Amino acid sequence: MDAYTHATLTEAAQRLETGEWTSAGVCRACLERIRELDREGPALRAVIELNPDAMAAAAARDEAFARGEARGPLHGVPVLIKDSIDTADRTQTTGGSLAMEGNFAPEDAAVVARLRAAGAVILGKTNMSEWGYLRSSRPCSGWSSRGGQTRNPYVLDRTPCGSSSGSAAAVAAHYVPLALGAEVDGSVVHPSSMNSLVGLKPTVGLVSRRGVMGIARQQDTAGTMTRTVADAALALNVLAGEDPGDPATAASQGHVPADYRGFLEAGRLEGVRLGVARAYFGFHEGTDAVVNHALGVLRGLGAELVELPDFDPVPFFGEQEMILFKYGLKASLNAYLASHPKAPVRTMEELIEANRAQAGRILPFFGQEVFEEAVKLGDLDTPEHREAEAACRRMAREEGLDPALREHRLDAIVAPTDGTPPYAIDPVIGDNLHGGCSSVAAMAGYPHLTVPAGYVHGELPVGLSLIGGDWQEPKLLRLGHAFETAHPVRHAPTFLSTIPLA
Repeated sequence: MDAYTHATLTEAAQRLETGEWTSAGVCRACLERIRELDREGPALRAVIELNPDAMAAAAARDEAFARGEARGPLHGVPVLIKDSIDTADRTQTTGGSLAMEGNFAPEDAAVVARLRAAGAVILGKTNMSEWGYLRSSRPCSGWSSRGGQTRNPYVLDRTPCGSSSGSAAAVAAHYVPLALGAEVDGSVVHPSSMNSLVGLKPTVGLVSRRGVMGIARQQDTAGTMTRTVADAALALNVLAGEDPGDPATAASQGHVPADYRGFLEAGRLEGVRLGVARAYFGFHEGTDAVVNHALGVLRGLGAELVELPDFDPVPFFGEQEMILFKYGLKASLNAYLASHPKAPVRTMEELIEANRAQAGRILPFFGQEVFEEAVKLGDLDTPEHREAEAACRRMAREEGLDPALREHRLDAIVAPTDGTPPYAIDPVIGDNLHGGCSSVAAMAGYPHLTVPAGYVHGELPVGLSLIGGDWQEPKLLRLGHAFETAHPVRHAPTFLSTIPLA
């Protein structure tokens, strides 16, 4: 692995700024690594499409550097973008679906525009669980009809999880130091955990959703996937802030610091109180052992651990959340398709028919029953949807995180990000996901940071979650950085074909 692809986001940005590296050199190395590993070698299938203009953009960044005209803190740095996030270039935005081929977005998503304004070079788009994991009731994470099956770079027959599967696998495999994902419930933090990454799902409203395929308006957000907490802070500096195109971001006013990196402290955590959500333990002894060891690291740093025996986990994709998703899926898909003139289908009904017309290629392993149920529903003003919105928010906030954080005077709640290590890929049966703490933060709209905690059998990643109240990204980044510095456990993947039997 060469220095270019081994570098973190922070290191790459610094070396480019000093002139030690060129953007063309970095981007060329990243593209070569993608060619070696993504279709050949271990065939990760993390990248769904490369930007044919990436090297020209890198050359332009180098010329700007030579003129003393750096755009911003990511000038010349290569990044990858999830295929549900619009890019106004010669790459498509398809949600992983063959039925959406030819959808060239009329403008960049707000987060992509911010990355370009900061000087980043968009190398391409990443594979994902088709339509954000919500086409079928038994999907296979990381599979899409357009991109095939994304593989976990640590153990190739294990899931990368999803739905931001390709973004996670790409950063873990050192294709790029930063990739964007998007989450409605778990789609950033689950794949980050299972690919030994730092994944940040921000407070809803901190980062614009304009130009991002959505599902549920009170939960949707873009997020970052990096290899260090410092890199997550740097990326958030670029992405956070108001956007008139997304009214939810107005609430972020006064909550965006000048530099998130100013909160990173490697050292003691005296005075910090962390609530241990034991309800998320007990799904796998290996995961529990890794996370309990991580809790010992936090305790050794001086943090006070408070057991939360009465903290009742919100179910992942529970009944009320699925009602929310089905209504939101119909509304958001129809709105997205109507606003994209090059989309090959114009409505959800047309999308369902297009899937049927190519069933052999689009529906070979599982169907589209969630789509078929959603399309029959009413609009977002339907009482059932309004009630589901209120129920999800109440369960996660008033009956969940708010009293736990307040009554125990907690800085954050900690838990295993996933209940088990990465499970085997099975497109016929679907995912075997057990446990996981993503739903409570997702439904509340609160921030959720996952950091690498260790490995089961040496190569199956386990993540530690830190969940806080709204706009508490600075606190979570501080805690995550302190933990990461004291427990630098992450290692690069070796692309094992499987876990060997004894």
